[in-house]
Amino acid sequence: MSTITEEAPPAGRRTWVARGLRGDRFSMRIDVRSVTVSAVSALAAAALLVVTLSMGDVAIAFSDVLAVLAGHGTPKAQLVVGEWRLPRALLALALGAALGLSGAVFQSLTRNPLGSPDIIGFSTGAYTGGLVVILALGGSYLLTAAGAVVGGLLTAVVVYGLSRSRGAVQSFRLIIVGIGVSATLASVNTWLITRADVDDAMAASVWGSGSLGGLGMTQLVPVLAILAVVVPVLFTYGPGLRMLEMGDDLARAAGTRVERVRLGAMLWAIVLVAVATAAAGPIAFIALVAPQISRRLVGTASIAFAPAALTGAFLLLLSDLLAQRVFAPTQLPVGIMTVTLGGVYFVWLLVRESTGYARRR
Repeated sequence: MSTITEEAPPAGRRTWVARGLRGDRFSMRIDVRSVTVSAVSALAAAALLVVTLSMGDVAIAFSDVLAVLAGHGTPKAQLVVGEWRLPRALLALALGAALGLSGAVFQSLTRNPLGSPDIIGFSTGAYTGGLVVILALGGSYLLTAAGAVVGGLLTAVVVYGLSRSRGAVQSFRLIIVGIGVSATLASVNTWLITRADVDDAMAASVWGSGSLGGLGMTQLVPVLAILAVVVPVLFTYGPGLRMLEMGDDLARAAGTRVERVRLGAMLWAIVLVAVATAAAGPIAFIALVAPQISRRLVGTASIAFAPAALTGAFLLLLSDLLAQRVFAPTQLPVGIMTVTLGGVYFVWLLVRESTGYARRR
């Protein structure tokens, strides 16, 4: 048994602390603002889900959408909402959460907002693995997924190995090496597509743009199954990653197995990137932007996993809705929309940082 009490730490942030009642060692501190941001993000994603399911060539009233989600509704609403739109929308939420959580892990590891899997090169490596399978073996979903996982892991091995210096991995070196490996793999991907047959090259190009079109239960079920295993495992690395944010020396002094935590969290985060890439192709900027937005909402120096995942889910669902409706009846790949939104965010971030630097001078 345990008890939950409320505390006000010296920094002024309200927290809930859960402790064991029988003198056991169980103790957990929960930040109230982080929980609030997570709850609001979840509600916003749920509201956006209802809006997404109601919009399309066949308009469905909100009441009918809610009825279908509750297991009722007219046959027409069940067909349009339940069978046509719901799997794609749930897949957007699941993949967005996976990318947001993966970005949070890598930005925590590198202690740098540029420490994102699509910047470091792991997303590109997963795309390379899937591309090889598509061009060489025909590219069934399971084979493509396996190729993406293998490609992402092999890229991680190369980047991790080249980033080691004096027996340890340096965060800034990891980012620089990752950018170089990503550029190299992008050239390899272009070469593979130019050498392929026209039909295979077209299929690979469509998949490479990052699209949720045509996806359904075939992709949703394995994605949810993998996330159900990987996400809880990654959350167990949260305390160790927060220790690493203080520096390797302090983390070791506190009893943290630095390399074990770093490598384990990195590998599981790469699995999330590979799963998202295998399902919908490489989707840029969600893993980069979602953790930073959630960090600013929570108001902490470190990145909280749950808000980052929920923010990623909301952003990808919003991007997919815009990709479907902005230029209707033409639908854009969601990857194009995420790049557009991410570019706007980065312009704002650069202006904000440059203004702050000018003021400090």
